[in-house]
Amino acid sequence: MSKRLYAWLKLLLPFVAIAISVLAYYFIADSGKQKKTDHPYYLFLLGAIGAVFLIAVIAGLFKDSIRKDTIERAPLITGAIVFLLLLNIITTKTTLLPTLYFPSLDRIVGVLIENRVFLIQNVFDSLKLLAVGFLWGAGVGFFTGLALGYFKIVGYWINPVTKIIGPIPTTAWIPLALSTFPTTHSANIFLIAFAVWFPVTLMTSSGIQSINNVNFEVSRTLGASTIYQILHVAIPAAMPSIFLGVFYGTVSSFATLMAVEMNGNSSGIGWYINWQKSVMMYDGVYAGLIIIALICSLSLTLLFKVRDKVLIWQKGVIKW
Repeated sequence: MSKRLYAWLKLLLPFVAIAISVLAYYFIADSGKQKKTDHPYYLFLLGAIGAVFLIAVIAGLFKDSIRKDTIERAPLITGAIVFLLLLNIITTKTTLLPTLYFPSLDRIVGVLIENRVFLIQNVFDSLKLLAVGFLWGAGVGFFTGLALGYFKIVGYWINPVTKIIGPIPTTAWIPLALSTFPTTHSANIFLIAFAVWFPVTLMTSSGIQSINNVNFEVSRTLGASTIYQILHVAIPAAMPSIFLGVFYGTVSSFATLMAVEMNGNSSGIGWYINWQKSVMMYDGVYAGLIIIALICSLSLTLLFKVRDKVLIWQKGVIKW
């Protein structure tokens, strides 16, 4: 079999999987246990996947990089479609799983479509809270790590404190934060900032301390001031570690966001998931989980894109 024919067969796999899924949707009888939806939302999802993949195939005819990437991802996309097919059979066509906790794909996708305005508002509220907390945590963490790593006297006094309070799980601070801060919103910002502060502080100080002293001695011999050494020697050399700290902080911030929004918030994706769970609407729970997973994945992807631009010499060293 020629490579060209093999490539085209791989490109056909997702469309074959979609066709089989549609046939299974209509020709395998439903169990009758799942609540009916107004529209076949699961088929809408399959159509969207097929349309996006078809656009990628067409674009690949004009650009080799897109074509190679599309061919490489075709089996993975096929696997995802087959997984959705099996999930639809298990939840809708059979009674293998309790329908209360495992709603049909029609219901989950239907929530995302029918409640999109409400969900977008909650996403916006979550992102506002996350952004403020993250910026505070990353900013304070950066300067704390810079002071700990560069100034030995600061490290001598502050490093033991950082080692004691830093590893404490953020959720353990929730009762204290709620009783200390004047509003729940300010307490939540503190908790998210704390979750980001420790990894950024740790990796920033570690990156600076790992710099060879020769670099500082040479710059000092050439007349460099302390500010110059910090800006042009310490920070650039520690950038790989700083980005690693920001990566860990980002992951921690999303975990903390979900925890704090489930404790006293009146909006946000975490609040929405908790609310849907309390009223036993698990289609909304899964919809919220899908949204937060997509936002977290997109945020980390963007972070690594920025990292590859800033640290061009380390592009591809750490992949996401």
